Amino acid sequence: MRDGFIKAAAGTPRIKVADCRHNAEACFNLMREAAAQGVRVLALPELCLTGYTCGDLFLQDALLRGAEEALATVLEATKNLDMVTALGLPVRHRNKLYNCAAVISRGELLGLVPKTHIPNYGEFHEARWFASGQDLGGPGCAIPFAGQAAVDLSAGLVFRCTEMPALTIGVEICEDLWAAQPPSLRLAAEGATLILNLSASDETVGKAAYRRELAAGQSARLCCGYVYADAGEGESTTDMVFTGHNLIAENGRLLAERRFATGLTVSELDVDALAYERRRMNTFPAAGRETSARDFSLEPGTTTLTRHISATPFIPENGGERAERCEEIIKIAALGLKQRLEHTGAKTAVVGLSGGLDSTLAILITAVAMKLLSRPASDIIAVTMPCFGTTDRTRDNAVELAGRLGATLRRIDIGEAVKQHFKDIGQSMENHDVTFENGQARERTQVLMDIANQNGGLVVGTGDLSELALGWATYNGDHMSMYGVNASIPKTLVRHLVSYVAGDKAEEDKRLSDVLEDILDTPVSPELLPAIEGRISQRTEDLVGPYELHDFFLYYIVRWAFPPRKVLRLAEQAFGRRYDRATILKWLRTFYRRFFSQQFKRSCLPDGPKVGSVTLSPRGDWRMPSDASARLWLEELEGLE
Repeated sequence: MRDGFIKAAAGTPRIKVADCRHNAEACFNLMREAAAQGVRVLALPELCLTGYTCGDLFLQDALLRGAEEALATVLEATKNLDMVTALGLPVRHRNKLYNCAAVISRGELLGLVPKTHIPNYGEFHEARWFASGQDLGGPGCAIPFAGQAAVDLSAGLVFRCTEMPALTIGVEICEDLWAAQPPSLRLAAEGATLILNLSASDETVGKAAYRRELAAGQSARLCCGYVYADAGEGESTTDMVFTGHNLIAENGRLLAERRFATGLTVSELDVDALAYERRRMNTFPAAGRETSARDFSLEPGTTTLTRHISATPFIPENGGERAERCEEIIKIAALGLKQRLEHTGAKTAVVGLSGGLDSTLAILITAVAMKLLSRPASDIIAVTMPCFGTTDRTRDNAVELAGRLGATLRRIDIGEAVKQHFKDIGQSMENHDVTFENGQARERTQVLMDIANQNGGLVVGTGDLSELALGWATYNGDHMSMYGVNASIPKTLVRHLVSYVAGDKAEEDKRLSDVLEDILDTPVSPELLPAIEGRISQRTEDLVGPYELHDFFLYYIVRWAFPPRKVLRLAEQAFGRRYDRATILKWLRTFYRRFFSQQFKRSCLPDGPKVGSVTLSPRGDWRMPSDASARLWLEELEGLE
């Protein structure tokens, strides 16, 4: 439960149709197994205490009494389990029969939730036996059941954890999800962050994919966790086959899935993240007065994480999906630049080409924009500006890249201009301080701006999102442009985008692909300090830390507003084999210090296209005072060493 994580499971017991005693034993055995694995919330299938396929046996008093007695047995057998479980059974009330979920915890029946949408088409004939529970609730719907004097029977019930209020549970049953207006819409509006679906969905060809999309889509629409527990082996009878298709989804992401088996499907849900997302989205309705909420208690503790935490949250791990994402990002950025060039009537686009990753991606995007404008690549002016730290490798790669793209190349050595400037301000050439570095960066920007003026053009910025987060940019140097195409692309993604183009061009233009591959192999560096024996002497990641860590921090700090403690925990989960705790802490402190101290650079950024869920534009997603203190965040890190 610490850090907002709760371990949840969908379970499929092996049942016998109409054998309530056997089914009760199967259910509480599965509950005990779940508890042993640390599960705190468990969903079991629809009508699992009787079997879904009982047919006209549902009208038999013996079966209904057997189901109620079975629930009482389960309550007694599991009263020491620190867990909330929802399981299905039929319930009689006022001459009607309802298909219900019994929500239980520590031997107490918290409530009965009836199914709202009763299917009566195809292979389903539920209306023959069951009534809709849509209108149940309020006075008169507290009934004696399973040994308890008064149990609420209502489709509007939600169940709230007193120790973890962000964990509020709602329940719907099978067809309820497939309906045009699922009960989960109302339950989420009442504060439910986790929806349990008790299902008995038979299997037909292609149905699993649709079921998967429904569950994941509903979790995205409602910004919730969604646990779908399906009937399986033992339920199949007559004309229907059930495969136990269990699903766990969170805000559109499928966390766990299992088919063709009985047993448990387990993962962890981050209810704090769900609660944050709902606060962030002003279109999500505020929770009502929660008159239908029922409280339950769970012993606080640390949830062991088994869910996959990607070390590259900005980059899909699936190769096909990654390629599709890369293509989409390049097109989005190129369309933004196309609009700017078109709107301003710019005759050229000017790019400072260093032979590094960022400027390489910028010119690749610019080339796509020119193609969209049906203009020649020669309208791109690529300017390479060697100075004290420039190596032959980066200079030659810049020249080769411009040539392969068909851009107009200009080579302007800025060394003498920078020396004259240093002479004017009294800066020693032997003093390799920040003035020595930034003087070169600002001279390069001046050259680019003036060339743009000469040629009726716009300067295309090359700085990426990671550099903006860390403030790793020279104010009014590479910090400034007329349109920053990389502004919302983090460094790790920059690398994948260039790699994608290199692979895409391998057959069409082998020499272009080769130069891109060599650029990818070049250490990340601003090349502002003199080279040593012709090699790069200044490696960015030695100074500010690994970009893979900083991009990970950036995603969870900005996109999800996670506190330092939780960011550290997730980083250890994702990078535990590459970095020890002390190293992660060191660079996390660096990130917070730089992120807060460098906001003033982000407060006056040039325009740039938003391509993903994280951007630091002061006009878009990120509004932060330039002089905010990092004290609270750094103090929390101090307690974690």
